[in-house]
Amino acid sequence: MQLSSTSLRSGFLTAAISPDSSLRLGFLQNGKSRSIRVVSRKQRSARASLSSEPLLVQAARGNIIGRPPAWMMRQAGRYMAVYRKLAEKYPSFRERSETIDLIVEISLQPWRAFQPDGVIIFSDILTPLPALGVPFEIDEVKGPIIQSPIRDEEGLKCLHPIDLEKLQFVGKSLTILRGEVGERAAVLGFVGAPWTIATYIVEGGTTRTYTTIKSMCHTAPHVLKALLSHLTQGISEYIIFQIKSGAQCIQIFDSWGGQLPPNVWEEWSKPYIEQIVNSVRKDCPETPLVLYINGNGVLLEHMIGTGVDVIGLDWTVEMADGRRRLGNNVNVQGNVDPAYLFSPFSVLTDEIHRVVKCAGRVGHILNLGHGVLANTPEKAVAHFFDIVRSLSYDTLFEDDVTTKELEPLTQL
Repeated sequence: MQLSSTSLRSGFLTAAISPDSSLRLGFLQNGKSRSIRVVSRKQRSARASLSSEPLLVQAARGNIIGRPPAWMMRQAGRYMAVYRKLAEKYPSFRERSETIDLIVEISLQPWRAFQPDGVIIFSDILTPLPALGVPFEIDEVKGPIIQSPIRDEEGLKCLHPIDLEKLQFVGKSLTILRGEVGERAAVLGFVGAPWTIATYIVEGGTTRTYTTIKSMCHTAPHVLKALLSHLTQGISEYIIFQIKSGAQCIQIFDSWGGQLPPNVWEEWSKPYIEQIVNSVRKDCPETPLVLYINGNGVLLEHMIGTGVDVIGLDWTVEMADGRRRLGNNVNVQGNVDPAYLFSPFSVLTDEIHRVVKCAGRVGHILNLGHGVLANTPEKAVAHFFDIVRSLSYDTLFEDDVTTKELEPLTQL
């Protein structure tokens, strides 16, 4: 194979090999090649035609763009003084997350302050539960409480198809947010994955051991499967509802999927996420779907098969290694350690640059590897987004490479 021109771009090599295509080679730190993607000029032109869409949506689709878009999980919340002041006036989390005016105001607080590339609705993964027949409360200290956990066939009788009329506050809030933000940023919706939602329903609230639901996999598998199937149908409809209300990208949080061994996750979580993805694709094929699992280092290869567009990496995964393991057919999100927001700005800047370079110049949404921590300095969040806006892929990936250094890559 003859390489007529080359440029090395921090982990990815673009080599012109014909007038109509370019070869994209990834390599490891030892110089060995890792992956190949051939992208024709026709494909690149088609992707470029989508440039009127928000940067985040384009990145989620793997379009060629000028810099990585960025947002943060737990973007709105208690680290912001303006949020804490509002929470003092409205102390109930349920009221704050289920009242249209408050949802919109809280969702826009970080948008006004930091101008992220994604504005995520202020809500909760348990928000749709009452619409499915599962009432819950939130204790400001203990967290969510479900008075009647579902652990047997009798408990399943309370479930009913999702009543989207009970979730109009979510739909109307998304519509308003889309109008407020326009195309300057993507409006994000989100849901919990069936397994994660089921942990709360079965355990009766937050747990550290997951012993009840894990034992149900063996003692009452038919009950658990019925619950997961019901949640899968409801969550699928809820996602489509969010998209039709204005959400341009949806994140699926399987927050507690990482508590399962890979073989157990394959049986009790993955199939239901896969069903959700397939259902949403039928109605909303153009809307990108993101999957995030806390503690997903051992699950990365397993997550690919769900069919999502983007896989979120937590901060315990090395970005370059995550890219290598996932390959080029799925995009990535993440994964700056939230603790870096407590570091000197120069350190935070270096880490942002490192993560972006390791992720490469296509298909990366910059984010934290988990949510914003309480007491995070707002100035650090502002700096994070200032740095991202100043980035240019062309500048970051401008290093040249000699022909001699390319020799190992030509023997493919």
